[in-house]
Amino acid sequence: MGQCQENNLQGIIDLHIHTTPDIRMRRLDDIELATEAKRVGARAIMIKSHLVPTMDRAWIAERIVPGVRVFGGITLNPPMGGLNVAAVDTAIAMGAKCVWLPTSYSAHERRLIGASDGVEVVRDGKVLSEAIEIFKKIAAANIILGTGHLAPQEIFSVVEAAKQQGVQKIVVNHPEWRTVNLSIEDQKALVPYGVYFERCYARSIGSGRYESNFERNVAAIQEVGYDTTIISTDGGQIENPLWSEALSSYIQYLTDAGIPSEEIDKMTKIYPAQLLGLDI
Repeated sequence: MGQCQENNLQGIIDLHIHTTPDIRMRRLDDIELATEAKRVGARAIMIKSHLVPTMDRAWIAERIVPGVRVFGGITLNPPMGGLNVAAVDTAIAMGAKCVWLPTSYSAHERRLIGASDGVEVVRDGKVLSEAIEIFKKIAAANIILGTGHLAPQEIFSVVEAAKQQGVQKIVVNHPEWRTVNLSIEDQKALVPYGVYFERCYARSIGSGRYESNFERNVAAIQEVGYDTTIISTDGGQIENPLWSEALSSYIQYLTDAGIPSEEIDKMTKIYPAQLLGLDI
């Protein structure tokens, strides 16, 4: 691992990393990821699964690898019962820091491949009552709502409804993702709601293939603003580099693109810490 990896990840926080066990191959398991995060000086990581809760796995990883904070949450795909209020309630009671709306099984994403078995959050332009109840739970716990893989107009409906229920921490997950595809104009229109845009290391181009998202991310940051951006990897795939290498090369790219170090610190350390409720 290069020298830059030893230096530019000190104090970093990444809110989106996939690990094994999973139904697809991942580069690291929870313990290996926590060990690597500690080795490079990261402050905190958050484990994400499309299938199962991760706050309990995070608790175990942190106990086994003291010296780095490890967090998790729940994604409302079919294995969790979709918009399952009881599952969200339990996850929050067990320390979940994020509730992600449906991702690979959102109704929007499933429709794109001709399937009709996805989880609906918005129907006929109206946010479903189960989602409203979940937003109330998230607001009361003051944790993060992740917008998952919803369609652009669904994201607007969700953000507005969540804010009405008192949700303070909303992360628009990888707006450049091929099934989300949120335009810069739409992102600018969401800024007044106080959301954060999660700009990730790579983007899927289908069939298990990925391409670098660096150039697109820099352009979006410059257009939409530093103060609405958090930097994450969405890492862990075997098709992409090791999590720490991916994040280090990402930060180096931002530096080489002329983004001030104080802004990089905000996007990689301060804003994620605030979202997790950590001291800054």
